[in-house]
Amino acid sequence: MSYGYYPKYVTVAEKKAKAKKKIKQLRKKTPDIRPIIIKGKALAKTWWGKAWNTNLESYADYSNRIGRGRSYVRHCAVLDLQGVPGKVISLVQGSMGAPYEVVISITKMKKKNWQNIKKECQSRLSSMPDLLAGKIPRALQETFMVQGKGLFPTPSEITFDCSCPDWASMCKHVAATLYGVGARLDEDPAIFFILRQAAIDDLVSQAVQSKASSIIEKTTTGRSKVIADDKLSDLFGLDMDDLGPIKPVKKRRQRSGSKNPCSKATYRDTLLPSL
Repeated sequence: MSYGYYPKYVTVAEKKAKAKKKIKQLRKKTPDIRPIIIKGKALAKTWWGKAWNTNLESYADYSNRIGRGRSYVRHCAVLDLQGVPGKVISLVQGSMGAPYEVVISITKMKKKNWQNIKKECQSRLSSMPDLLAGKIPRALQETFMVQGKGLFPTPSEITFDCSCPDWASMCKHVAATLYGVGARLDEDPAIFFILRQAAIDDLVSQAVQSKASSIIEKTTTGRSKVIADDKLSDLFGLDMDDLGPIKPVKKRRQRSGSKNPCSKATYRDTLLPSL
C-alpha cells in the first residue's frame, strides 16, 4: 500500500550550507555575482527597504503569495540579483540542483505621477543625503506610498517570469527576489529610482534651484551677486556639479513710462551597472 511521497525534511542550516556552496561555485565562473545575505532577523532595516516590502505586502494580489519567499531569502537562496532600468534578474536556489532564473519587469513611472511627486518635493526637500538616508518628511512619505500615484509600483505595473515548473505567476522564487530587492535598497536606495526609470536628482534639484534663486535675489544690491557653489554645497549638503548651473535672478531696469512685465531576456544579457 502506498501512503504517498513526502520530501525529506531539510534543516535551515542545511539549506544555508547548500546555498553558500552554490554561491562559491558560481563565483568561479562569474566573480561579479551579488547574492542577497540577510543579517539578523529583519528583512529590511532602512525606510526604503521597509517601504518596498510594506508596499508589496499591502496589495491583496500579493498577500497570500509574497510570504513564500521570506524563508528563501533568509536562507541565502537568492544567489545573484542584478538589475537594469525597469528590470530585475536573479538566480534563486530551489530544491533542485540548478538554480532558477527569475525576471521581474517594472513599468516606467507615469509622467503625470512623477510630475506631481516632484511638485510635492519642491518645498520639502533640500538634501540628497537626507533623501537617500530615508530622512523624509512624513507628508512626503505618505505621498511616496499612495497606491497607484506614489513612487512604489502597483501589481499591474510588475510582471514576473520564473524558469521553475510552478504554475503560479508569483512563485516562491519570485517572492524571494522581491524581498531581495528590499534588502538591496538598504544598501543603496538610489537603485529604486533606476528600477522606476525616474531621475532622483529631479526631486532635489528643483528644491535647490528654487531656494538658491530666492537667496540670490535677496542678496542683490545694485548689481547681481551670486553665492559661490561651495557655499551652496555647505548649505544644502549637495555636490552642485551634479545639479547643473544655477542662473542668477537679474532685475530688469525700468524705463520711464514702461510697465513692469510680470521579451524575455537571457540571464545577465546587456546588464548595466548592477543592483
